[in-house]
Amino acid sequence: MKQVVATALILLLLFFLLPLLLIRGGSPADQPDDAPTGTLPLDRTVVSPPPAAGADETAAVRVKLSDGTVSEMTMADYLWRVVAAEMPASFESEALKAQAVAARTYAEVKMAAKVANHPDADVCTDINCCQAYIEPASAAANWGENADAYTEKIKAAVSGTDGMVALYDGAPIQAVFFSSAAGRTVDAVEVWGNSVPYLTSVESPEGDEVPGYHSTVSVPLETFKSTILAEAPDADLSGDASGWLSNIVHNSAGGVEKVDVGGVTMSGGTVRTLFGLRSANFTVTADSENLTFSVTGYGHGVGMSQYGANALAKEGKTYQDIIKWYYTGVTVARMDEN
Repeated sequence: MKQVVATALILLLLFFLLPLLLIRGGSPADQPDDAPTGTLPLDRTVVSPPPAAGADETAAVRVKLSDGTVSEMTMADYLWRVVAAEMPASFESEALKAQAVAARTYAEVKMAAKVANHPDADVCTDINCCQAYIEPASAAANWGENADAYTEKIKAAVSGTDGMVALYDGAPIQAVFFSSAAGRTVDAVEVWGNSVPYLTSVESPEGDEVPGYHSTVSVPLETFKSTILAEAPDADLSGDASGWLSNIVHNSAGGVEKVDVGGVTMSGGTVRTLFGLRSANFTVTADSENLTFSVTGYGHGVGMSQYGANALAKEGKTYQDIIKWYYTGVTVARMDEN
């Protein structure tokens, strides 16, 4: 009887202990001495690699500054300065992103060609040659209490479009832009004489919300005479001033493509430049003392309207929608994917 009880106890112990031995089993070679045990020593901390730098952070741009020196910076830093100078930071984020794409594309085209104005630099800060440009400290001073928010907003517009450009047939376009249109943009051929397939006339939705959308310039008759005769000595400005401008031909946006001034044909752009008009979309009236231009919009009118881009962004359009709206037939893609 005792032998039976002893055997039963041994079997019972084996029944409970064997699973424990199997669970904790394994040779010492299977259990490394330095295996982590609840807390992770500093020398075993897993460090994730930093995120890969974006295309704009790794691309270098040589910029000729206003003092004539050349400064090398990243594309990201350059674009921040351009967007901050070219478009109000209060604009919608998608409009700022569209501006970043246009500015990046414009810079890529400039970087691919030697320019006489800055042979030792890729771009410059002269708006008559390249794009507007402002240093962060100057921008912050202009923005006042909004400086921190606007700084980050423009940084996000640049980083949020990292490397993205507008392409036509696989090549970066001449991504020209301007402030505001009078209902439509202008076909490039009507302003510069060259037909460009992606710079055609399209509707633009901005209006009276644009500061200075409607403006007037009054020019004394004698000043008008002397200015025109310096440009076109054969112009006949005798008689009543109301007849000095005639045969106005309008462009696709309703602006002045060309006009006869004293019998000499001039482009609307030339008249705009001579008298400092905000755009070539103007009408003219005359009285006994002045010739008055009534002007709508601001800029040459070709490509992307900045205030139009903001209006589209308010309607819910993305930056890609905006770029494709103003540049006919383009695609938007990263340079390194093309």
